[in-house]
Amino acid sequence: MTLDTDTHIKLRQATSGADLETLRDLILAVGLSHERAAITATLDGSTYWIAELDGVPAGCIGLEHGEGASLIRSATVLPHARRQGLGRALAMSALTQASLRGDRAVYLFSSDSGPFWEQFGFTQVPPETVAAALPGTPQVRSGECRGWLRDEVGWVRPLNVLSEVGGP
Repeated sequence: MTLDTDTHIKLRQATSGADLETLRDLILAVGLSHERAAITATLDGSTYWIAELDGVPAGCIGLEHGEGASLIRSATVLPHARRQGLGRALAMSALTQASLRGDRAVYLFSSDSGPFWEQFGFTQVPPETVAAALPGTPQVRSGECRGWLRDEVGWVRPLNVLSEVGGP
């Protein structure tokens, strides 16, 4: 990976309604959802980050908080911004936040990004395991109501101490 020395990458926490609209734009742009109204991203009980490439939003990730665990969701990097470290930086932000919160584990759903998440120590689990660990989170509730949960692949990464966050 070669990064142009003039390229500027910045991660920032989403804090406003305008940031939520940016998150929705990014989610729609990569096809994680095809309907703006179906996107359940919220700042209530969740933490989201936006990655900017040269001052323009190019990726995002969310962390929905449960009791002793969190759920990564909406991990997105626009195609033109991939292979520059944005995805890794976003994932590390989420894992660090979960560790600082004292979470025992971080979960996610992903049918097609398993190799990416495996590099951070995630292992595959049934989607029901994720739903049982985080029953009140917006993504789990959405999956149960809309029926897509049973077709997903669940992933988990135990957290013990902050120094373990990192991946190989």
